[in-house]
Amino acid sequence: MSTEALGPIVELTARTLRERLDAGEPITLLDVRETHERAFAAIAAPASAGDLFIPMRTVPARLDAIREALDRGPVVAYCHHGVRSMMVARWLADRGLAGVLNLEGGIDAWSINVDPDVRRYA
Repeated sequence: MSTEALGPIVELTARTLRERLDAGEPITLLDVRETHERAFAAIAAPASAGDLFIPMRTVPARLDAIREALDRGPVVAYCHHGVRSMMVARWLADRGLAGVLNLEGGIDAWSINVDPDVRRYA
């Protein structure tokens, strides 16, 4: 997945994401990790939020699902540490899909700073 340098992608800290979810913002969480990672741990989306699991390699084939999510509100991409999700957010932005944010530090930061019940992995 190649990217072009077009302007910054907005990153949210885990605590900021938690606050926005707690406020009932209609955010969709976009997990771009692999199936085995998702099976190990995931961020639980509250009822007001959406939850999309689209591994990075399959994002190009699932653009319609991401567009539909963006119609409802912001999409926050996440992975293990925030690198793959940043690449996905940049790739989507380069294709005109505005409103995709990146979870800074990924699910690891979520586990450390927000919910220690979410298991950490290497």
